[in-house]
Amino acid sequence: MYTRQRRWYKWGVLSAIGWTVLGIGSAAAVVHGVRRHRPARPAPWLLLAGAVVASTVGDVFTALHRPGVADAGFYAMFVLVACSLLQLTRAGAILVDRARLIDLLAFACSAMLVVWVFVIGDAGRIGDVSVAYVIGAVLLLAVVIRLLVAAGRNPSAVLLVIGAAGVLCSDIVQPLWPNRLSESGFVVLYLAWGAAALHPSMARLTRPATPRPRPWHGRWATLLGVSVATPPVVLLIEAVDGTVDDGVVIAVAGGLTLLLTITRLTDAVILNVQALTRERALRQASAALVAAADTLAVDEAVRAAITQFIRPEAIRSAILAIDDDELAAAAVPGPAAGSPHRSWWIEQAERDHATLVCPLWLEPLAVARPRGGALILVGRRDALTVSRDTLEVLAGQAALALDRICLMEAVGRDDSDVYLRAVIGNSVDMTAVIDEDQRIRFASSSLRRLLGVDDLPPLATLGDLVQPDDRDRLRQVFRGSGDGAVCCSLVRADGTPVLVEIRYRDLREDRLVQGLVLTVRDFPQDREPGERRPRRDPADEWPARANRRSARRKFGY
Repeated sequence: MYTRQRRWYKWGVLSAIGWTVLGIGSAAAVVHGVRRHRPARPAPWLLLAGAVVASTVGDVFTALHRPGVADAGFYAMFVLVACSLLQLTRAGAILVDRARLIDLLAFACSAMLVVWVFVIGDAGRIGDVSVAYVIGAVLLLAVVIRLLVAAGRNPSAVLLVIGAAGVLCSDIVQPLWPNRLSESGFVVLYLAWGAAALHPSMARLTRPATPRPRPWHGRWATLLGVSVATPPVVLLIEAVDGTVDDGVVIAVAGGLTLLLTITRLTDAVILNVQALTRERALRQASAALVAAADTLAVDEAVRAAITQFIRPEAIRSAILAIDDDELAAAAVPGPAAGSPHRSWWIEQAERDHATLVCPLWLEPLAVARPRGGALILVGRRDALTVSRDTLEVLAGQAALALDRICLMEAVGRDDSDVYLRAVIGNSVDMTAVIDEDQRIRFASSSLRRLLGVDDLPPLATLGDLVQPDDRDRLRQVFRGSGDGAVCCSLVRADGTPVLVEIRYRDLREDRLVQGLVLTVRDFPQDREPGERRPRRDPADEWPARANRRSARRKFGY
């Protein structure tokens, strides 16, 4: 008898050591995989490592024939696994809509409770295994299968399913055929989940995605309500019969159903709050953009809106490039082909950070802005992903505001040109206004008379009016900034040249002018360039004064 007890104790200790090595090794593999592959959210995988440790505790105390402590370890494992998988399916992660999954899980939990209590029975145990294990394993398998369906061909998701299937098989087979082979399901669990964390595809399971919440339907609300009410009703029925034989099962099923329901309602509240915050931010941004009078005001309104629906610490930088030139200066690559979004990502060295580029898109016309431009944000990928649609709308509103400002400036310039023509159109001074590309926007009538034309072509440039030898020099002069003067030769309509001096004033930064104002002065053929024109004096018309001046010029006194 003593020898048999000693052998049993020795085998139990060896089995406990084996489970300890296997379980700790699997948990260490999960932690190593998190540190190596650096997923966007490590919390689900760390919870999974904790679940593996809890399962190891249960297996060790099972080998030592301590069922009470073993049950506590297994219950803790299912709770940690549930929290881990709910984190994996959190809104904004790979399952962008987990509401239906939670509703179905709650209903499955309550339905299994009813089947067990009123069909299977046996005081909540199958041999030496609690039915809570079977319920937890079934729910675990359902969640990881749903995760696999959402993830597609993801090796880590496949390994998670294999591990959950191994637990379910062991929980069902072990009470029917208790032997060492029936415990191999937990070995599969440790090996599969450790390998799932070591595979590089584990990072994709926590990669954020844009949430797409669905409306609240009455049938799903009824299903969730029935699921919540089932455990109390079952407990009430057993209490009325006089004996509560399935208290543990009812407690576990009720706790799981309550946890799923609270999670479901919390998701709904969070999504509603986020939607209201984004709506309020967009409404305030629209009001600020409508009132914006320049590009600086547009930039301030966009930045203020971003800080309202994205945490400030989640954003590193926000740049509003108002045209393609600024976009090219920022060295922003173009979008990838076939993207369903108008915006696109630029990967960063840090995996949890990325750059989101939202082009300035005219929403009502569904076309890109003529001058291009984009809203460029650098920050945490999960925060940018959740607000991606809102940022695209904000970029469209900014595009409308910028185009409105450009149109107002264009109208203001047209009004200024009309006013300029009315005031100095008949002036003897030769005046012109050119754009930065030297296109002539306005030319006074005296300048047109000098050139011998009635009107200039609509798209005429200053280079079309000067001799070819002077075009490059004028282009270099006007490319700089500041005011100055330059001499060149204009070409009349009959092909004859005329030497002129052009004094220019740089008003390209002026909101209304946005160009160069030119004052043209011609030189008579008998006077050299740079010689000052003598000031006209009425006394020059007096004969005596004219004779004295002629004598001084002739005799040098």
